[in-house]
Amino acid sequence: METNGKTSVKTDKPKHKGGRPKVRVRRETHVKVRLTATERFLITGKAKDAGMRLSDWIRAAARAAKIVARLKPEDLQIMRMLTGMANNLNQLTKLAHRDGILTIAIKCGNLLVEIDQALKYFNSDDRQDT
Repeated sequence: METNGKTSVKTDKPKHKGGRPKVRVRRETHVKVRLTATERFLITGKAKDAGMRLSDWIRAAARAAKIVARLKPEDLQIMRMLTGMANNLNQLTKLAHRDGILTIAIKCGNLLVEIDQALKYFNSDDRQDT
């Protein structure tokens, strides 16, 4: 209740205490990352170029990062098969250049299809974790 000279005036407005407003999202945990001086300089420069604070830039980069899972044993086996197919293709190509045989060209075509399928598997989204 406020007094205005001889009469008292009652106000319904809440009294503002002042100070900083409450933040919507409170960040309560900390993560410590060790960086070299070069890494720190690079990240700080990127944050400044984006007009962001360092911690905001790191949060945004972490949210936007795309993580690809490590190769599983099945993937390694396919990779070894792919290496073997590449060696076979090289040998068949040398033989085709030397002998000029049409059947070797057909075998090369079949091998290229298998290699293409293996590469499509490695580039597919099924292997990737987001």
